[in-house]
Amino acid sequence: MSIHIVALGSECPGGVGPGEELMGQGQLQGGLLWSYLGHGALVGPCDLEGSLHNPAFMEYTSRVFGDVTVVVRDCPSWDLLDSDWASVRKVLEQADILVIKYAVTDKLAFQQVRNGYAPRLRPLLRHWGVPVILVAVGARLNDEGPPCTCPLCASDWSSCVPHSEGLQLSRDLGATYLELPSLNHVFVSRYFGSVLEYFMIQCLKHKAKERPDKRRGNKVNELRPPHLEQPARLPPIRVEESSFSQDMQWLLERGVQFADVAFYSGDSGKELGWAHAAVLCAVSPYFRQLLLGPKARERPQSRCVCRERDGGPHSLLSTWDGSIIDDLPRSDGHMTGRLTRLVVKDPLLCMCLWETLMFIYRGAWEWEHLQEALEEKLKNSLAVAQLMERIRSLLSRDRSSRDTPSARAAQLGPQTLVNLFNSPLYSDVIFMVQGSVLPAHRAVLVARCDVMAAMFSGKYAEARSRVVPIHGVSSDTFLSFLEYLYTDSCCPASVLQAMAVLVCAEMYQVKRLQHLCEVCVCAYLQSMPSRELSSTGISVVRLLRRAKCHNAEQLYIWLLHFIANNYLIFSHKPDFLELSEEEREQVERLRWPSRGYLQELSEYQQRRRKLRKSRCLVM
Repeated sequence: MSIHIVALGSECPGGVGPGEELMGQGQLQGGLLWSYLGHGALVGPCDLEGSLHNPAFMEYTSRVFGDVTVVVRDCPSWDLLDSDWASVRKVLEQADILVIKYAVTDKLAFQQVRNGYAPRLRPLLRHWGVPVILVAVGARLNDEGPPCTCPLCASDWSSCVPHSEGLQLSRDLGATYLELPSLNHVFVSRYFGSVLEYFMIQCLKHKAKERPDKRRGNKVNELRPPHLEQPARLPPIRVEESSFSQDMQWLLERGVQFADVAFYSGDSGKELGWAHAAVLCAVSPYFRQLLLGPKARERPQSRCVCRERDGGPHSLLSTWDGSIIDDLPRSDGHMTGRLTRLVVKDPLLCMCLWETLMFIYRGAWEWEHLQEALEEKLKNSLAVAQLMERIRSLLSRDRSSRDTPSARAAQLGPQTLVNLFNSPLYSDVIFMVQGSVLPAHRAVLVARCDVMAAMFSGKYAEARSRVVPIHGVSSDTFLSFLEYLYTDSCCPASVLQAMAVLVCAEMYQVKRLQHLCEVCVCAYLQSMPSRELSSTGISVVRLLRRAKCHNAEQLYIWLLHFIANNYLIFSHKPDFLELSEEEREQVERLRWPSRGYLQELSEYQQRRRKLRKSRCLVM
């Protein structure tokens, strides 16, 4: 192997100018690298393969460490490099080590290197990753006595290069900084030689790693361990898209039997539509103030005592009128209850009440769709802008809040009903679960769950009773189930809790919640390290049984693959015998590591033991 060293700069004051001749062998012998290499250096172009010849460089070779060839390309003057920078760059590309030299007493040359050539070298050095040694040669002048070698001496800053400037240049280039008072053999071999030999040894190690080992490659009968394939990827769990907006739209369109708010036109007295007070109060602070006053029966005909004379958007408060009618007979034959009658006095809102209610029920965040619907209905951009502003004021908490991102985030999709979850506000049903009282709202339950819709809409006792007992489910599990119905999200705290919510979701036929619980179980199991998985009290095989029993097909298939991927852990557990014959065949087929790999590994270990015994006998 060989090491290529490129040296730039002169260690002598003045150096060699562009019009002068290149230094000869006599001058070269006084240089830094020549002093280190000693009498074995030979001047002339090297015969190594791939060498480049450039007239700006003086080439000489030597041998170190016995059989390692060192090729040095030395350029004493920086000005000589400007003639053909492309060829100089090719020489630098072949460098294993770069040495930059300058004389301490030649401050002008140092400034030329720092300001002119260092910025050109810096990106190249960072790209190639070549080790750099920056060497300052010479002692600083001292008028009062002999030359000063102290790095802190400041008596000659005007004519010599300070220690701090040389150190800063080395940091800019990412180089190792050295200061040699002279080219004495002791300084060159002890300081410069030690650093250079360190980088040469590192370079040889790097080349040895890249070089193929011919001795091992020629061995035909060398034992190689069997290749272990990666385990099969676990099947993904697919979750249905959220249907919250569609469910709430269905409630507005078809859930009239659970409506408790009626809208009437202020001009003609015509009925405009029905709505649900719980949904309106959850979305809009204005409806909450209008419908939940402490003295609702004594509420005046006009909710706004001092009307705003500017006719601005907040005068919408004076366009509504509220009154309460108790025990209004229902045409559907269901329970009678409190019905709130709201008179709409604003003509634009009367025309577009259905679009406004649709926007509120779908989450109060689809502003673009609302604007398109109003433009199609009104055909007047000014009227659309006025009505949009009034709807914003209807949904805002105060005058300063507008359609800002923060306001949208507070009223985004399923989060609109988060205030109704486990809240007695407008609740019309109470679930009794293990002694716990859980209030709820029939309208939300019917819209979000088909089983609940059949329970409260049919000729069942639950349709006429306010208190509904729930059996076979814990209170925490049923509360998590209700949380999903109101917020469209579910975050069980453990694997067992996720499985309990999954069973409840299967009981009430909420397929998406079942898929979310399957994802939670898979995430919890997959996050366990192998040591915890082998010592945990959770039986994965029993989880497999429950998944199959409660129609969690995706989780069932995933657990089979999970057991197969961790075969060495689960095969030693007692519950592994509870697998059916068909399940065990599938696990054996998918097991990792496979039987073939274990057999090859056993044969490989036997051959290694035999080979070691034969070597011991030979020895």
